[in-house]
Amino acid sequence: MPFDLSIVGKTSEPARHSYTWKDTVLYALGVGAKLPELDYLYEGRGPKVLPSFAVVPSFQPLFDILAKTGGDFASVVHGAQKVRLHKPFAPQGTLSTTARVKGLYDLRKFAIAHVETETKDEKGEPVADTMWTIIFRGDGGFGGAPPPRERGGEHGIELPKDKPADFRVEETTSKEQALLYRLSGDLNPLHADPVFAANVGFPQGPILHGLCTYGYMVRHVAQAVCGGDAQKLTGFEASFKKPVWPGDTLVTEGWVVAPGKIALTVSVKERAEVVIGGAWAVFAA
Repeated sequence: MPFDLSIVGKTSEPARHSYTWKDTVLYALGVGAKLPELDYLYEGRGPKVLPSFAVVPSFQPLFDILAKTGGDFASVVHGAQKVRLHKPFAPQGTLSTTARVKGLYDLRKFAIAHVETETKDEKGEPVADTMWTIIFRGDGGFGGAPPPRERGGEHGIELPKDKPADFRVEETTSKEQALLYRLSGDLNPLHADPVFAANVGFPQGPILHGLCTYGYMVRHVAQAVCGGDAQKLTGFEASFKKPVWPGDTLVTEGWVVAPGKIALTVSVKERAEVVIGGAWAVFAA
């Protein structure tokens, strides 16, 4: 059995993450922010912080607690990501994040870890919670329970059938997008090294981080329904379906299913395939 199941339910020690406005701007550029989004790119306007920045202070405690599961890191892929905001991030400060393995689940060929994090500010006030679904390829069959099934996430938001999208945002990523995004903390060579990428099954070259595509999705929702103010978003979730390569054109489509609730997909225009599904966002009107 590859996993230490005793880790389930245990909370890590708080991990501190200090950041400045330059880090939040670097993150915004990493997920494609452009000149019209100057509020997120210029310290003279705060800057505002994109809510998907919540994943950044979670990286280290996530990696640390995953290492304690006993799973094979070489086989890991990112399955899904959820973020819930309690309040906007300050332009700079020191955050404290704890991580907890909510469950380790068995899907025969695969194993799945659900990891929760809680991030607080210097006053001890909650800022953001995240849920990471991490897939260990080839590590299933250890006799564990299957993962719980949720329809439409905690808000019950599902993609409408046979209804055209209420909005569509199209944006082309740069060839250097993964090299820029990785500077926010995810330094996996899969996103930078062509030889490494080919050796693990991607002869086309390094792939874009799923969380970079995720950040594009969040920006697109903000542009389409929040008047560009991403800080109105209070929660969002997505499942990663297929890889994206730097230079691909991302198309985010959204369906307003109720006031303040949106069902989403993200596809790659060049291949007409969905790369993010099971996605939703909620926002304050």
